Amino acid sequence: MKRAIVTVVGKDTVGIIAGVCTYLADNHINILDISQTIVQGYFNMMMIIDVTDLGKPFGTLADELAALGEEKIGVQIKCQKEEIFDLMHRI
Repeated sequence: MKRAIVTVVGKDTVGIIAGVCTYLADNHINILDISQTIVQGYFNMMMIIDVTDLGKPFGTLADELAALGEEKIGVQIKCQKEEIFDLMHRI
């Protein structure tokens, strides 16, 4: 299984989760785990996703999610391969 980490950060608004989840479903990406919080009007979500059946290059996925966040939802979305995320966050 190939996994990736998606983070979503921005001012809370209606439709953030729906927009991200719809994009993932349309691209045959399963959400394995999800955590989200809202602190004083700011939205923060982290997802672990399965990209095993991704039908496009990973870089395209990351770029499309970033564009979705900026252009349609008004949040910042980042997508990283799990192994890169793990290496960046080791103590």
